Amino acid sequence: MRAATNWKDFEVVDTSGGEKLERWGDVTLVRPDPQVIWNTPRSSAWQRANARYDRSSAGGGSWRVKHLPKAEWEIEYGDLRFHIRPTGFKHTGLFPEQAVNWDLMSGMIHAADRQLNILNLFAYTGGATLACAAAGARVCHVDASKGMVQWARDNAALSGLSDRPVRWIVDDCKKFVEREIRRGVRYDGVVMDPPSYGRGPGGEVWKLEDCVYDLVSLCAGVLSDEPAFFLLNSYTTGLSPSVMAYILSVTVGARHRGTVTADEIGLPVSSTGLVLPCGSTAVWTR
Repeated sequence: MRAATNWKDFEVVDTSGGEKLERWGDVTLVRPDPQVIWNTPRSSAWQRANARYDRSSAGGGSWRVKHLPKAEWEIEYGDLRFHIRPTGFKHTGLFPEQAVNWDLMSGMIHAADRQLNILNLFAYTGGATLACAAAGARVCHVDASKGMVQWARDNAALSGLSDRPVRWIVDDCKKFVEREIRRGVRYDGVVMDPPSYGRGPGGEVWKLEDCVYDLVSLCAGVLSDEPAFFLLNSYTTGLSPSVMAYILSVTVGARHRGTVTADEIGLPVSSTGLVLPCGSTAVWTR
């Protein structure tokens, strides 16, 4: 497992009973986490949390706020800065475990002998976009949510990256890739972070297990003749790293010679010194 150990502004303080206690800068939050199936003793720090997300038996949930100094605040990771705020579905606008992949992609971009053209699909608030742009790549950032794309642009401005060559696209990722292929646009790297479950613009149900092979196969067609990497993330517990590696091998690997690796990624837990699993990543590299 690769753990995101370089954070200073973020910390998983403790985990227990289906929840995790996190520090985001100076703010502590309690959020649900399905991976936390243990019931270890809780310290008094849990009671001092600024806010807690309570799930509803009817679905969804809501924030129970004790005291938030601000509705929105900032944290940083190296030279990257992010706006953080609690949203309607337990999220804060950032998946901090992805820092291990930001570092990985940044290293590959720096090591390239040319400027890479990167496609970031399901790009959310732009963590990967900012990391790639800061490393010197051209980036196409695609997400179906106009609000998330604006949040990503705000993060770019906060990080001093507004002048970098980034295309900000609000669109369905699959349809956008299909059009890019028809237009002959090609990318040296693809990073995709698709949701486990969702609904399309026409109400169609999206389940990652049912759609991921076709989606990766499609996106393999948008790679350049000499691509550098293809990175696939998953938070779906039933989709193992080995399955993701197999998919990359028979799609991207069938078109381009390279190496596929896959593993879990996670976050250190301060109270135990252990690592909380936070999903999986499979990577094809040239």
